[in-house]
Amino acid sequence: MEASTLPHRGVPRPIGRDRSRPRERTSTLHRSFTAEDDPVAPPQLAPLQIALLDNDSGFLVVLAKRLERLEWSHRVLAPTLSTKKIASMPLDALVIDLAVLGPRPWRWLERLCLAGPKYRIIICTGSSTVTERVRALQMGADDWLTKPCHPEELVARIEAVVGHRRRPEPRSIEPVTVGEVEIRHDQYQAFVAGRSLRLTRREFEFIELLAGAYNEIFERELIYKRLWGPAMVRNDRSLDVFVHKLRRKLERASPRWRYIHTHWGCGFRFSAEPVGRSGVARDDLGSAFEESSSSLAA
Repeated sequence: MEASTLPHRGVPRPIGRDRSRPRERTSTLHRSFTAEDDPVAPPQLAPLQIALLDNDSGFLVVLAKRLERLEWSHRVLAPTLSTKKIASMPLDALVIDLAVLGPRPWRWLERLCLAGPKYRIIICTGSSTVTERVRALQMGADDWLTKPCHPEELVARIEAVVGHRRRPEPRSIEPVTVGEVEIRHDQYQAFVAGRSLRLTRREFEFIELLAGAYNEIFERELIYKRLWGPAMVRNDRSLDVFVHKLRRKLERASPRWRYIHTHWGCGFRFSAEPVGRSGVARDDLGSAFEESSSSLAA
């Protein structure tokens, strides 16, 4: 049987909410962006849909944590499901441990491949011979990985066979002006009247992130995740310290305007509002936060 020529399904799509659905109206003045709804993120690839046929509980727990961090959807299937039903599932990849398929794994695998699944098949199982690996690939499997293996390698194999590799998107080099602040993406810097604000890389990324969703509220946890990576620890005030220092830089350079606005319990909003006209009070955190600012390296 010739190797599978199934088409790749790893087509780049915007991450997060389905853009084919109409945006829901909100009753509040400003809409809040959350980790589940991140439309101003740099264009990224959509989460994959993965199914697993495996009963190694330890391996599944570690792998599940890795897939959750990638925001990939995954499910563990029962080997008692028919190959026809499994083949019809809307997946991007199926990972199979042949050891869970009973005494006739090759017959099961052949039936699955003959059913014509639209996704990729990766065998992740114990020790094997060259003959067995070649046989599986000739049946229609797309890759073979021998256990024990690192979950990171399995993730890389999935991305490779699905064609889901992450590629950097071209950055816009057109400057964006907000009030008196000119954001220059090509220089990773912001300017007021031609003078650099001398922003750190992370300060620039914060302004760039919020300015891309001008006048909308960004959730604190989402900002932290986008700029620092890990999830924000409960009661962590390091983001407030960071925003306080950045706000002071903006105010010194452009004192007639306020740019970063705090919405308590929600997050932050970036817009140019003349001092004294908006109803948003200045969020001055005081020296108490400055004393702890060393805990957050910009």
